[in-house]
Amino acid sequence: MSGLLERLRKGYGKKLVSLHAWNGWIVVILALTGLILIGGFWRGILGEGRVWIKWAHVVVGIASILPVIYYLLLAGKHWKQLKQKPWQRFNVLVVLGLLLGWFVSGVLLWQFRAVGPGVSNVALAVHDLLTWVGLPYIIYHSITRVKWLKEPNRRTIKNERETDIIHPAGSPQAVYTRKAFIRGAIGIGLAVTVGPSFLKWLGNSLLNVGGSQSIDKLIESDSNKLLPAPEPLPASAPPLGGGAVGQFRVYTVTPIPSFTNADWSFTIDGLVEKSFKWDWKQFVALKRTVQVSDFHCVTGWSVYKNTWEGIPLKELLRMAGVKSSAQTVKLYSGDGVYTDTLTLEQADMDDVMVAVMHDGKPIPSDLGGPVRLIVPKMYAYKSVKWLNRIELIEGEHVGYWEARGYANDAWV
Repeated sequence: MSGLLERLRKGYGKKLVSLHAWNGWIVVILALTGLILIGGFWRGILGEGRVWIKWAHVVVGIASILPVIYYLLLAGKHWKQLKQKPWQRFNVLVVLGLLLGWFVSGVLLWQFRAVGPGVSNVALAVHDLLTWVGLPYIIYHSITRVKWLKEPNRRTIKNERETDIIHPAGSPQAVYTRKAFIRGAIGIGLAVTVGPSFLKWLGNSLLNVGGSQSIDKLIESDSNKLLPAPEPLPASAPPLGGGAVGQFRVYTVTPIPSFTNADWSFTIDGLVEKSFKWDWKQFVALKRTVQVSDFHCVTGWSVYKNTWEGIPLKELLRMAGVKSSAQTVKLYSGDGVYTDTLTLEQADMDDVMVAVMHDGKPIPSDLGGPVRLIVPKMYAYKSVKWLNRIELIEGEHVGYWEARGYANDAWV
C-alpha cells in the first residue's frame, strides 16, 4: 500500500496543479448546466437539449468525486506543506466540503424515488444552499488567485529572487496593498450582486423545506378572481395526504394569465357525442373526487403527497361520449399558446384529473389555476396549466414541448 501511495505521489506538484485545473473545469461545467436548467429563458430555446443537459449535469456531478478521491491520496503531503498557512488550509477544507456536499446531495436528488420525499427535499435545499454559497466563493477564489493579484508570500511555491525583487530586505511592508484593495473590492462586488437574491431564496426556500408556506404565499398573490370559491370535500380539508412535501418551481412559457367569471369557460368538443361549455359556476358544481399523488418535473424536482381535488378526466370524457373516430385527447391552455395531448388509453387512467383544488385550497394562478390537468405518472409538462378546453381529434397532435424535442410519452 505504501508503495502504491509513493507512486501516486510521484510528481506531486504537477499532479496537484492538474487536479486544481480539473476541479475548476468540473465546477464551471456544473455551474453552467445548473444555471441553464433553472433558467426560464433557456426552456424555449433548447427544447429536448435541456434533457441532455440535465444528464450531462448528473454525469459530470458523479464524475466530480474522482478528483476529490485522488486529492485525498495526495492530501497528507499537501497538508504538511500548508502547515504555516491556516487560510489556505481553510480554503482546502471549504472546497472539499463544497465538492463532497454537491456530490452527496446531487446523488440523492438523482435517486429521488429510491430515497423518498423526506430525504430528497432536504437534499434539494442543501444542494441549492451550497450553490448559493459555493459559486460566489469559488468565483472570488479563482479571480483572486491569479498571479498578479496574489501576494508572493501567500504562494505555496516561490523562490528567493522573486521575494527579494518584490519585498527587498529591510524595506517597509504596506499595511494595505493595491492588490489587497482589489481583492476586497471583488468580494464586496460579489456580496452586493448575489446577496439580495440569496436572502430572498433563503426566506422562500430554506425555511420552508416542506413547501406549504411557499404555496400559501402563491395563494395570497393569486391573480384569478372567480366566484364562488370551490368548497373542499372532507378529504381535502385537512388534506388526505397530510399536505404537500416539497416546493413547486414556477415555470411558464408565456406570461401567467389571470381569469374572472366574465372571461373563463371550460369546453369539451371535437369528436364527441355531446359538446359542453361550462362557465365557472357550472364547473365548480360538477361532482369532484380527491386523490393523493406525487408531482415530478422533467428538470429534476418533485413535490410529494399532493392532495388534488377535481374531476377525473375519464369522467368528463364519459359525459361527452367519445366517438369511435377519435384517437387523441388534445388539451389547451388558457394562455392561448400551450397545448399537449394524451392517448385515449392514457386519458383513461384513474389518476388523471382535471383539478380545481390543491391541499384543500383553490389552485393559484402561478401553479396553473383555476383549473389544471394532473397526470401523476408522467412528467409535469403533460399536466397542462390553465386548462380550459379538451378536444377529441383524429390522428396525432404535436404538443408545445414535443415540438421542441421532448418525448411524446413522458413517463416518469
